[in-house]
Amino acid sequence: MIAEPSFDYQQLGPPQVRQLRMRQQDGVINQLLTYTTPSGDRRIAEIIRPAREGPLAPILYVHWYEPESLDSNRTQFQREATLMADRGAVALLIETMWSDRDWFLKRTQSDDQQNSTRQVIELRQALDLLLAQPGADPRRCAYVGHDFGAMYGVLMGSVDSRPCCYVLMAGTPRFSDWYLYSPRLEGEARETYIKTMAPIDPIAHAAQLTPAPLLFQFGRDDPHVPEDRALAFYTAAQEPKQIRWYEAGHGLNQEAEQERVEWLAAQLRLDKPATL
Repeated sequence: MIAEPSFDYQQLGPPQVRQLRMRQQDGVINQLLTYTTPSGDRRIAEIIRPAREGPLAPILYVHWYEPESLDSNRTQFQREATLMADRGAVALLIETMWSDRDWFLKRTQSDDQQNSTRQVIELRQALDLLLAQPGADPRRCAYVGHDFGAMYGVLMGSVDSRPCCYVLMAGTPRFSDWYLYSPRLEGEARETYIKTMAPIDPIAHAAQLTPAPLLFQFGRDDPHVPEDRALAFYTAAQEPKQIRWYEAGHGLNQEAEQERVEWLAAQLRLDKPATL
C-alpha cells in the first residue's frame, strides 16, 4: 500500500511579510506584499479589502493554470475580489507553484507528489495570513479555486476545517488527468504513477470537506474536464453541494462569475449586490 503524505506543518508564527505597495480607490484598499513559505520560498500575494472596519468575511482565491492566458496567476480574481470587498469581504490572492507559465514543462513526475504536499501546506499558511488580517471573521471564511486551485483546495480542506464554504471551478478528480499530459507514460510506468498519486487525488478527499457547503462549476465545452470526470468529482463530495454547468470552456464565463459572487454573498452574509 502506498502511504499518504502528510499535510501537517508547525505554525511557528506569522510569515515574514514585506509590503510592496498599498493604494486605495473607491473605498477599496489594494495591498501587494511578499511573504516567506514554510519551505523558505518567497511568494507574492495581494490583499483586497474595504477601507471600512470589520467584521469582514475572508476569502482565499487560488488561480488556474493556463499558460496562454494573461490571468494564469494571482491577478485572475482581482475584479471579483474587488466586488466582494465592496460587499464586506477581505480577499487574499496568492502566487502558487503554477504561477510560472513554464512550470508544467519544468516539473518532473517524480517530484509531483512532494511538490503537491508543499503546495497544500502553502495553502494552509495562506489561510493563516488571511485570517490574521484586521477584522477578518474566522466564522465566515471561504475558499475559491479554479483548476489546480480547486484540486489543491480540496486537499487543504480535508485537513483544515477553517473554510466554511468552497467554490470549486473546473477541477478534475485525479492529478494524473493533468500530470500525464507530459511527459507521457505508457504501460507499467503509467499505472505505477497513477497508483502513486492516488492517495492525494481530490476524489479521495472531497467527502472530507463536509459539512461545508460546496459549489462546483463546470463548462460544458471543457476539453480537459469532460462531463464524466466532473460528475465523478461532484458525486464523491457530500451534501450540502450544488453543481452548475455553463456554455463555456475550461475558463468558464461571466455567468459563472455572477453566480459565484451571489452564492458566496449568501453563504458569507455579505451586503449590497455587486454590479458586474
